[in-house]
Amino acid sequence: MPSLAAPQRIHVALIGAIAIAATLLVAPVRAQSQEGDVAWRTAAVKDVFTKATRTMQAGAHDLAVYAFGLIGVAYRFGGESPDDGLDCSGLVRHVFQQVTGVTLPRTAKEMSRVGGSVARTDLAPGDLVFFNTRRFAFSHVGIYVGDARFVHAPRRGRDVEIASLDSVYWRQRFDGARRLIDRDAPGATTVAFAAAPAADGPVEIGITDLR
Repeated sequence: MPSLAAPQRIHVALIGAIAIAATLLVAPVRAQSQEGDVAWRTAAVKDVFTKATRTMQAGAHDLAVYAFGLIGVAYRFGGESPDDGLDCSGLVRHVFQQVTGVTLPRTAKEMSRVGGSVARTDLAPGDLVFFNTRRFAFSHVGIYVGDARFVHAPRRGRDVEIASLDSVYWRQRFDGARRLIDRDAPGATTVAFAAAPAADGPVEIGITDLR
């Protein structure tokens, strides 16, 4: 049987968790062991949702892993496909579409208004990092991959690459970070995304400023 894609794994795990939890909660209680059964079902439901949360964390990790796979793709202004080239926001948009099934806004500036703000000291793989590289805020975006590094599409004549937040250039231009995968909410796919995406295609996220 072929393996499921990352977004499918996430959705299947969450749907399965909800179904199992619902079954456990409504199962009949035997009179002779009512307290024991209730305790067992409570523990089982907690275990199910713990596993679902781990799946969401793996989903955030998948964003970083997928981004690594695009290193070396040529930069192209307005590009949204690895085959034709990618610009900075096109790279981020492509990764999120492929891994989560969610379609982000097109520009870095618009992306900076989605999700929740994250302190630099709290960055985790899959977070979006923003920079001022064109004399206006949030004009460049990349995907944080850990160890103070991020994957991004820099500019014309360059390829998708890894850069360091600790370098003088990027440290001086850092504008902040946003988290779209909510690791603390196993029932949601992204912070700015209230319902699960439809099975027949990606979902366009509305822009919500949570800063």
